[in-house]
Amino acid sequence: MIIYTGGTIGMINNPDTQSLTPFDFEQILRHVPEIEKYGYKFSAVTIPPVVDSSNIKPATWIRIAEIIQEGYDNYDGFIILHGTDTMAFSASALSFMLEDLNKPVIFTGSQLPVSTLRTDARENLISTIEIAAADKDGRPMVPEVCIYFEFKLLRGNRTTKQNAEDFNAFHSPNYPPLAESGVHMRYHPERILSKPVHTDLKIHTQLDMNIAILKIFPGITENVVKAMLNSPGLKAVILETFGAGNAPTDPWFYRQLKEAADKGIIFLNITQCTQGRVEMGRYETSEHLLRAGVASGHDITPEAAVAKLMFLLGMGLAPEELKLLLNKPINGEITIL
Repeated sequence: MIIYTGGTIGMINNPDTQSLTPFDFEQILRHVPEIEKYGYKFSAVTIPPVVDSSNIKPATWIRIAEIIQEGYDNYDGFIILHGTDTMAFSASALSFMLEDLNKPVIFTGSQLPVSTLRTDARENLISTIEIAAADKDGRPMVPEVCIYFEFKLLRGNRTTKQNAEDFNAFHSPNYPPLAESGVHMRYHPERILSKPVHTDLKIHTQLDMNIAILKIFPGITENVVKAMLNSPGLKAVILETFGAGNAPTDPWFYRQLKEAADKGIIFLNITQCTQGRVEMGRYETSEHLLRAGVASGHDITPEAAVAKLMFLLGMGLAPEELKLLLNKPINGEITIL
């Protein structure tokens, strides 16, 4: 099943505004007739209205999960055509929302519209279809939520968009590719999540969006931090800290975090660095975060941190139980050393 949400892969130039706007999925099939040569049976579902991925919202994630559940017994794999800007957020979210998934769910898209001569859409779509249908001894090769882009299959909740212009738009900074496309499709089974064969898919559609991201920077003021932490309804904050999880040791900073934590707000510490992990307590500049009750995000991406918090908050867990789950991999999103 191919689920079309919009994005550059299915856009055309609007003659009135000279900007790219989404068009109907049937046009994609017209531009990529090669996929019929596989001989696979497939069907396409469009989630209306098709949108630029900047307008993707959790409601779209819920609809994707529902569509997958509805067709789960009838399809060997699922492909999500999606804009690149928020693809890593969506793939991360679906990795948590689809419990006991044992079939491939692969996101792909393109940097250039499928209608252009130099488009990367054809290779991305053709290879994604091959991977979604691939099996060994009757079992799917990649039974997890992934992103395929520019010859690489990446775990969805390990992926971040790294480039707005190159075809190589995505990067998995802390986990290697699950498969690579060349003359042959090379799979790496040792990197792929092992799933039970006979399980019923369960979807989670309760997501809580009452979170915020606080990016630490030199000169950040108490008023800014205080204003964010006192936002009505706030339940969790992702702290984007320096290096291995470090932050200013100003007394006011610790005080603001501790007071918010005592009120039940959850804090998750992730690094601003593209690659690497949080190691709280390694430096003096992160010890106060431990004392304030901040949870370590280990090597999680910002996109996966957002999705994981929305998912866990939606389960209505007690703060201490939620913090324990933040420190455990649910679907391969972090590595605990």
